[in-house]
Amino acid sequence: MKRIGFEMRIKPEMADEYREWHTKVWPELLDALRKHGWRNYSIFLRPDGQLFGYVEVEESFQASLDGMAGEEINQKWQDMMSPYFQLPEGAHADENMIEWEEVFHTD
Repeated sequence: MKRIGFEMRIKPEMADEYREWHTKVWPELLDALRKHGWRNYSIFLRPDGQLFGYVEVEESFQASLDGMAGEEINQKWQDMMSPYFQLPEGAHADENMIEWEEVFHTD
């Protein structure tokens, strides 16, 4: 199991809608995440739109991202979420995550 931290940024004015969508993530998307090794997944949001994500993956972050890229339900979710992010139009957030290096951990 590998622990991953990553960052992204949404448009701050869309934070309430973004939060609301994450209270009702589609069950099929949750199933796909589990299928591709996403465990203990959390997203944190600052008022300025900065997001920090934490996930534990079975193999590697890239393998988990690649697995999700092949899932139709993920493509639908990414298309729907794309307008919330500070990215070029039509870009998907899951293709623009900035991975953080873990430098310390304690249980």
